[in-house]
Amino acid sequence: FQLQASGGGLVQTGGSLEVSCVVSGGNFYAIGWFRQAPGKDREVVSCVSSGGGTTYYADSVKGRFTIRRDNAKNTVFLQMNSLKPEDTAVYYCAADRDFDPLVHGLVYGIDYWGQGTQVTVSS
Repeated sequence: FQLQASGGGLVQTGGSLEVSCVVSGGNFYAIGWFRQAPGKDREVVSCVSSGGGTTYYADSVKGRFTIRRDNAKNTVFLQMNSLKPEDTAVYYCAADRDFDPLVHGLVYGIDYWGQGTQVTVSS
């Protein structure tokens, strides 16, 4: 089972960016996006259930970010709009058989992690 994140980059404040996570090994896992800024703990950003019907957003990104999964393409997308400098971080995708560990940001108990992709928002 593998997760491959991509799509990060440099964008100006107010801009948009979409990161994606290719899931290899099955679509039976809930997927979450986390981020970690320098000197800060890794935090949950958004999650989607295995079927795509349930989503979660951290308060800091509600109304600006949208998560969706395309199981036919084995990919989970995170569309990020109205980006702010405080969104700058390394973004990681993660997978767990259960939705709750992702929603509660239980970093050390999550089943799988992908490598990170850097998102930088310039002011």
